[in-house]
Amino acid sequence: MIKALFFDIDGTLVSFKTHRIPASAIDAIKAAKAKGVEIYISTGRPYAMINNIDEIKPLINGYITTNGAYCFSGNHIISCSPILDSTVRRILTESDEKHFACIVVGEKDVVMYNPNEEAEHLFKDMLDIKNYRTDIPIDKVLDQPILQLTPFITDEQEKELLPFLPGIESSRWYPAFADFTAKGISKAIGLKEIAQYRGFDITETMAFGDGGNDLTIVEAAGIGVAMGNANEILKAHADYITTSVDDDGIANALRHYLSEAVLD
Repeated sequence: MIKALFFDIDGTLVSFKTHRIPASAIDAIKAAKAKGVEIYISTGRPYAMINNIDEIKPLINGYITTNGAYCFSGNHIISCSPILDSTVRRILTESDEKHFACIVVGEKDVVMYNPNEEAEHLFKDMLDIKNYRTDIPIDKVLDQPILQLTPFITDEQEKELLPFLPGIESSRWYPAFADFTAKGISKAIGLKEIAQYRGFDITETMAFGDGGNDLTIVEAAGIGVAMGNANEILKAHADYITTSVDDDGIANALRHYLSEAVLD
């Protein structure tokens, strides 16, 4: 029996084309929630940048944010796993020297460090994120636990950089940037922590994703679902491949796995 559903946002719940949750997904999630299934978000975004799921926010029981570095339910913080300060400083020095933008995610504030036109275009136009800051002093953010760093670097740049960052876990959900969290942190860790906190077994969970940062949670969940628009690696490791986010993928997967009594 499935007791909890975990949804990635971009490319899974929310269409890259419309920046909205399809109506079919909203209806299916509402029906599952009404029958007692718990609803969770599992995203690479920090909570401050979750701006596109208002239609289902009242249904959400908890969040895995920043790829598992910060997990909470209501006002209860389930886990907070910051990056070592020395590692943060090393990455920002690389940003200065190699001239790439980097999103710095503190426990309270999020700022774009060394912003450039490419990064701003991606966030504003392609991902529809308009509420990030460039005017917060970096020292103010660095006084907080740093949960995630998102450098705008290529795969090759990432490969060159990671050997010098042994305390970093890297994942990608969009080609233009990588998400860096503390070593060992992932969405799968967030899934396990929430399951333990709520008292259900991992086998009673179902996780949906489309990108590289969804691989661990799709593998760890009782049922792992890859969207039709997911990358091929994720599809190869999923228990089920549904249709794309724009072709009722969420609703079709829930219809396939949950009983008619849940979805009616």
